[in-house]
Order: sequence, then C-alpha cells, then structure tokens
Amino acid sequence: MAEQSETGLKSFLIGALVVLAAGMGWYIWSGGDVPAKDEPEIQIDLPGKNTN
Repeated sequence: MAEQSETGLKSFLIGALVVLAAGMGWYIWSGGDVPAKDEPEIQIDLPGKNTN
C-alpha cells in the first residue's frame, strides 16, 4: 500500500514539474508579457461627454 502512495506522489510531482516547465517555456517564448496586461479595459462612451 505504501508503494502506491509513493508512486502517486512521484506522478504528482512529475506532473507539477511538467506544468511549470511548460508555463515557463511559454512565458519565455512569448517575450515575458502577461496576456491582456497592456490592453485597455472596456470603455463606455456616454452621450454628452465627448473629449474630441
């Protein structure tokens, strides 16, 4: 029974490392930008408040 929990723990740790490596690879490949970081939020223009 102890062997099964050790195998499960090893599998979990390997899976976590794969996810972290994939995330870091994507972060480096994308240039280190966080998605939607520089995109403006939704803006609603109300009537009578024209800034043009």
